[in-house]
Amino acid sequence: MKSPLFPLMCALSLLTALPGRADTKIVFLSGDEEYRSEESLPMLAKIVEREFGFDTEVGFSVDEDGYVDPLEISSLTKTEELKDADLLVMYLRFRSPSPELFQNIIDYLDAGKPVVAFRTSTHAFRFPNDAGLDGWGFQNDPEKKHSFGGGEKIRELLGQSWITHHGHFDDGKKPLTEITLREGKESHPILTGVKPFQAYSWLYHVQGGGDTISGEPNLLLDGRSLKSNKEERGETDRYPLQNPVAWTKTHKGKDGTEGRVFTTTLGHPYDFRDENMRRLAVQGILWALGKEDQIPEAGVNVETVGEYQPNNSGNGEEKFKHGLKPEDLTASSE
Repeated sequence: MKSPLFPLMCALSLLTALPGRADTKIVFLSGDEEYRSEESLPMLAKIVEREFGFDTEVGFSVDEDGYVDPLEISSLTKTEELKDADLLVMYLRFRSPSPELFQNIIDYLDAGKPVVAFRTSTHAFRFPNDAGLDGWGFQNDPEKKHSFGGGEKIRELLGQSWITHHGHFDDGKKPLTEITLREGKESHPILTGVKPFQAYSWLYHVQGGGDTISGEPNLLLDGRSLKSNKEERGETDRYPLQNPVAWTKTHKGKDGTEGRVFTTTLGHPYDFRDENMRRLAVQGILWALGKEDQIPEAGVNVETVGEYQPNNSGNGEEKFKHGLKPEDLTASSE
C-alpha cells in the first residue's frame, strides 16, 4: 500500500530533478570593507534560491570569534566550496587570503568555470609585495592605506583592474550615475526587463583615454557621471564622463576551457534597492551559468526575501553592522 505522502514525495523528486535547480551550486564570496557586500550578496543568494532552487553558499570575512567583519582582510570563508561549484560570484576588495584559501580560488579559475563580479572585484586582492602574486594586486606602499599595484590577472579575468573613479560626492544622499542600455543590446538576456535607472555608485573609469577593456567584451550598459571630479579638473579627455558599467566576456582555464564572465562596476548598497539592479545581477548569474533560457519574458522576479535595509557605504569600524554571524545574514526570514 502506498503511503499517503507518496504524491508529495514524487512532486518533490520531480522538482529537484528539474534541470538547473538543486543540481546547481553557486558560491558567493563577500569581502569588502566599503560597499556592504556582506549584506547585498546574501540578499541575491536568497532570491536565486527562491526562484530557481539553486544551492548557494555565501562566504564572508570574519573575526576570530566568527562574527562578520569586513575589515579582516585575510579572512575569507567558503572558498573550499568552490571545489564542486558551478559558479563563483565575487564582491571582493583588497583581500589578502592565505595561500591555501587563495589556491581554492585559483583552482576554480584554472578549471575555466564561470564568474560574476561586482564593482571592487576589479581590485579584489592586495597581497604583500613578496608574496609572488603581483598579477593579482599588491601593496606597493605599506605607508599608504589605498596603495595598490599590479592587477594584470584580474584585468585578464574580468576585463579591467582598478584605475580611478569620478568621485564620491555626498555618498548615499543622491544618485551619482545615470545608467542606460547600450544601443542594440536591449535584447540581451541579461537586460530582460531592465530599464534605465540612476545608481548611487560613482562611475568607475574602465575605458577611454587610452584604456581598454580586455577580452573582446560585449558592452551592455553605460553610465554617465552626474557629478565628476574629473570634469572639475578638466580631465574628461583622459577620463570620459561616460563609461561602460556592465559587460560580458570569457576567460580560459588551464586546458583552454572557456568560462563565461559577467562584470559590473555597479554595486553601491543602495543600488540594490532598485529592482533594475537586482534583476541585472540575478540575470547576469543565470547567463554566466548558461541558463539564460530560464529568464522569463518580463524578467526574473527579484522581490527581496525579507527586508533589505543595508547600511550606507563607507570605510571604518562604525560603517558596517556589528554582532552578526554568517547565519544571521543568510537565514531566510520568510
